[in-house]
Amino acid sequence: MNNSDKNVSEKAAVSLFSSDGGENPFPLFGQLRETGAVIPITIPMGGTDRQQWVVTRMEEVSQVLKDHVLFTVDSASIDSSNDFEKAFVGNTDPSAPTTFFTGKSMLSVDEPDHRRLRRLVSKAFTPKYMESLRPRVQKIADELLDKVQDLGEMDLVKDYAYPLPINVISDMLGIPQVDRSQIHDWSEAISHGLGLGVRAPGVEEHLRAFGEYTAQLVAEKRKHPADDLISQLIAIEEEGDKLSQPELLSMITLLIFAGHETTSNLIATGTLMLFDHPEQLEKLKSDLSLTPSAFEELLRFNGPATISGPRYATQDTVLAGQQIKKGDMLIPLLKSANRDERHFEQSEELDITRTINRHLAFGHGIHSCLGAPLARVEGDIAFKTLLRRMPNLRLSIPRENIIWNFALSSQSLAALPVAF
Repeated sequence: MNNSDKNVSEKAAVSLFSSDGGENPFPLFGQLRETGAVIPITIPMGGTDRQQWVVTRMEEVSQVLKDHVLFTVDSASIDSSNDFEKAFVGNTDPSAPTTFFTGKSMLSVDEPDHRRLRRLVSKAFTPKYMESLRPRVQKIADELLDKVQDLGEMDLVKDYAYPLPINVISDMLGIPQVDRSQIHDWSEAISHGLGLGVRAPGVEEHLRAFGEYTAQLVAEKRKHPADDLISQLIAIEEEGDKLSQPELLSMITLLIFAGHETTSNLIATGTLMLFDHPEQLEKLKSDLSLTPSAFEELLRFNGPATISGPRYATQDTVLAGQQIKKGDMLIPLLKSANRDERHFEQSEELDITRTINRHLAFGHGIHSCLGAPLARVEGDIAFKTLLRRMPNLRLSIPRENIIWNFALSSQSLAALPVAF
């Protein structure tokens, strides 16, 4: 690697794993793709001496995500080292209740455990079932906008993008209304306090509280089962379908966290991207039937996750000309792959009429996002309802005053003040 390529690699480490990269990392991602498809990188992460690589282009990112035999999420299957927990959490209190960060969840295992765990919840996340939720999602969206319609202004993050998905997933899981604000606070603290090689002071306490709450919720559902997904999972566990208590808690905390955090980011960031491209916003407002294709393009253009969870080479191999050793860590760079000029024409342009055969915003392979069908239903309803009811929607502060949060492999908006 020459000095120029090394500088790009060092800049990538700063951009990906700290808040110093700024809100627009895409020029750097373009430099990375030009440098190579697989680039050595150094992440400030304790507890491991693995060689680390960032994977930048669509073809190679897809390969790493899809080939779970050659590139596993389960580092412990290679050398008994739980790098998933080390990378994101660090040394945790063994007495703390299990969460998806510290236990065995769908994120951190491959086949056959992954298939078993995913199968237990997959029936609740089929496209057919998600479509059946449309009336409920529509009702929530309208109720949220009813509260602010006469005010002429709102914070789109606080008043709409956040409460819509958390109410949908909480209804599915059977989480009491009174607890949802607290769950949001925990989720926000965890997502802002954890990242690959990043751990904010005090975040372990939030993880513990989140785990303790979930354990108490499960105990309550055991005594008083209801028509919700948590009660269904408990019933499956009690039928002996190999779902242990730690697995149950890992599953539920994952569904709570992932079931709203990314979709919330998606609605807010997508709205800002439309503000940044007023001609695309006008095109969508004039034809709301374009919403599904617009949603996919917003996912491609600036989706919720910058990176996917790390993969580990299970044997020596060659990827895009680079010699990868057994145990090496590979970090798939989703946002870069989704702007790959080898795969998308005018990849740096937002075009809501674009025909997209495939993007990686929801991942790829066996670990592709279980909640993608739900996110698509929520996104379709969220944007259609917002633009139908508030056709004069506009940003109400200077664009340069927008504040971003950087954490847990993603960017999110701290707030999005709008008028209508």
